[in-house]
Amino acid sequence: MNARTPAVSEQDLNHPSSLSAFRTVKLLVGGYLGLSVLTMVAVILLRDDTSVVTDAVWVRASIVTLSALLTLAFSFSAARGSRRGFLRLRLVSAIMLVAIAVIVALPGAFPVWLRVEQAVCGLLLAGVVVLVNGRHLRSLFATR
Repeated sequence: MNARTPAVSEQDLNHPSSLSAFRTVKLLVGGYLGLSVLTMVAVILLRDDTSVVTDAVWVRASIVTLSALLTLAFSFSAARGSRRGFLRLRLVSAIMLVAIAVIVALPGAFPVWLRVEQAVCGLLLAGVVVLVNGRHLRSLFATR
């Protein structure tokens, strides 16, 4: 099997449960990316207001936008049957969810507006984590 051959059969990938799960994952990750890009645009537009956009905000917004791009790429890869893409999607979504929970919980480290945005990103990623760790998708990519 070469790198371009899907690890999961077309029949399994086209199962209604698989299609629905991956459609939802891609919608959630797309929302995460969209919100991250909008946040980055806001950071750029408000860059001269140091009470709203701190150095920490720049770093965090950049990391989140990059991770959202990677997460979207991994979701498409997994939906095409890639075990590596699926594993990466599971790992990145879970790690970013934990990182976001820490950001939201830390008092004073970030402005309230960013913590609210991160909470929404966290909710979107929580849905992804639940789906990709659910029985159907995990069994689909289980080594046989």
